Amino acid sequence: VREGRVRATLFLPPGLGPFSGIMDLFGVGGGLLEYRASLLAGKGFAVMALAYYNYDDLPQDIKILHLEYFEEAMNYLLQHPQVKGPGVGVLGISKGGELGLAMASFLKGITAAVIINGPMVSVGGTICHKNEIIPPVGINSKRVKMTKDGIMDIVDALNSPLEGPDQKSFIPVERSDTTFLFLVGLDDHNWKSEFYANEASKRLQAHGKKKPQIICYPETGHYIEPPYFPLCRASLHTLVGSPVIWGGEPRAHAMAQVDAWKQLQSFFHKHLGDKEGTIPAKL
Repeated sequence: VREGRVRATLFLPPGLGPFSGIMDLFGVGGGLLEYRASLLAGKGFAVMALAYYNYDDLPQDIKILHLEYFEEAMNYLLQHPQVKGPGVGVLGISKGGELGLAMASFLKGITAAVIINGPMVSVGGTICHKNEIIPPVGINSKRVKMTKDGIMDIVDALNSPLEGPDQKSFIPVERSDTTFLFLVGLDDHNWKSEFYANEASKRLQAHGKKKPQIICYPETGHYIEPPYFPLCRASLHTLVGSPVIWGGEPRAHAMAQVDAWKQLQSFFHKHLGDKEGTIPAKL
């Protein structure tokens, strides 16, 4: 897809549409990652894998991200003849989860959102929408630890958004009318995903919004991928510039990935108005 500023790949299921639309967002590292969108399209959804930086003519970093870009992508998806409205879903992991929360908070048209280990604060850069700005939460490198293998553990590096100027980094999720599902790895060492999910739930309920569904997976790390993807316990963190530990124990993490994949499909089918079903394989 090259439409206006939008750079993406749209996967459509076989058969007669229209289909429920989902926008698929990944995290730091950027580029255009297509594998999850292609797999999810096989479950009967029209899925747009959306690039938002470090790809083609898009920005090369995340210092400033404008939600108008994501709104343009959402409108493209909604106007596609094979996509049924009135709204679309968002699936986001890590930084993509953060952006999914921001889209649901500022944009109209996001019916359902699945947030996989995403923060409800801006991290690593500023989020802008019209005349509103959400600055990044502060970082204290003194709280970074080293594992016995010499790999950085950054889980405590971010400042608490409940205190001082870092309160301005909160994404105003309480504005949203979106239905949420939070998938949380309890051994996430990138940041405190359980805290963020619970804080989002508190704020939504305090403003009379529907309580989100939160599913927590013990011994599960940051990168909850589709089923049978191998556990990535540590790798280079693009923003940190060094390898970091992501968490997770192999067996528990693998089982969590199988369940999370089922849960997010059921959630989207339910809230986007579909019947559950898998497109039969031709092989």
